[in-house]
Amino acid sequence: MDTHSDIIVVGGGLAGLVSAYLLAKGNQSVILIEKKQYPFHRVCGEYISNEARNFLEQEKLLPSGMDLPSISKFEFSDTAGRSAEIPLDLGGFGISRYALDEHMYHRALEVGVDVRQGIQVEDVVFDEVADQFQITLSDHQELTSKHVLGTFGKRSKLDKALDRDFIKKRSPFLGVKYHIKTDLPRDLVALHNFSGGYCGVNAVEDERFNLCYLGSRDQLRDAGSIPAMEQQFLWKNPKLKWIFQESEFLFEKPEVINEINFDPKAPVEGHILMAGDAAGLITPLCGNGMAIAIQSGKLAAEAILEGGGRKKIEVNYATRWTELFRRRLWIGRKVQWLFGSPKTSAFTRRLISNVPLAADQIIRNTHGQPF
Repeated sequence: MDTHSDIIVVGGGLAGLVSAYLLAKGNQSVILIEKKQYPFHRVCGEYISNEARNFLEQEKLLPSGMDLPSISKFEFSDTAGRSAEIPLDLGGFGISRYALDEHMYHRALEVGVDVRQGIQVEDVVFDEVADQFQITLSDHQELTSKHVLGTFGKRSKLDKALDRDFIKKRSPFLGVKYHIKTDLPRDLVALHNFSGGYCGVNAVEDERFNLCYLGSRDQLRDAGSIPAMEQQFLWKNPKLKWIFQESEFLFEKPEVINEINFDPKAPVEGHILMAGDAAGLITPLCGNGMAIAIQSGKLAAEAILEGGGRKKIEVNYATRWTELFRRRLWIGRKVQWLFGSPKTSAFTRRLISNVPLAADQIIRNTHGQPF
């Protein structure tokens, strides 16, 4: 087994798979390390705005022959279940991470990416003298590489190893995801508020819907279990109560992630190019995390392929990342206060109903241009 590679990509989500695919296609030797085994589910909204569609189709990174729902409308309900709806200017489509990541994984294999699954990266150290990285894996294997891309998602052991600022703070948020079968419009992405959080629902492939919500760790602790928390808090919104009572839930148990943190992160840390959620997490459904992950993976690969010294690569990537994403993430953090409480969600619902231009501007400013 090779112990050196031009590039090591840590994390096999959208940013990791896209960057690894493009780098291998550009004749780089690439090792991608993913701690799980494909295919698997992830806590994710599973809506991609059309800003990413041309790129995905051009690179054949979307599964062919799959009936992907086209999404053109947005619904918002306050904690009391009163709702407003507006059209989505750019629109998007729904696809599960289970299907999309699996397809991208096979595309990466086709172009020569060395994908190593079921193993974790324990530490990454940059050797200034040798001008390369030393990577320690959970099986004690040691690897070296010229470049490392950090695409390891929302929270990782590596965040602690790198002593990143955000990892030192406790976060009150947890994410929960289900797939369901239900009688809802397939051209609509909805955001339903409840006290302490909000829940996104949209169609994906195979007549399924993705239901993913951001909740509170304190509420879970007080309720004692996820089902009890859902009945105690989410069901206060009549729309969510209907969905939970009238839908067929397809998972044996939900996918759950704790300590979701929306604090700003740096796109380059310790000479590692961070992409996707590792570089910054946009608040769910007020932006588009999947498209950001895809495009940031593309930017990281392009910065390396364009060449130059390490400093030039890092500056080029950080500059482009900042130009495209920093404002979107900042707006997302500011907009988040409009969700998750009776007063603010009612205000937001009235804003969407009475001043749809303002709501449209928020959506435009948290989405990007087609790439």
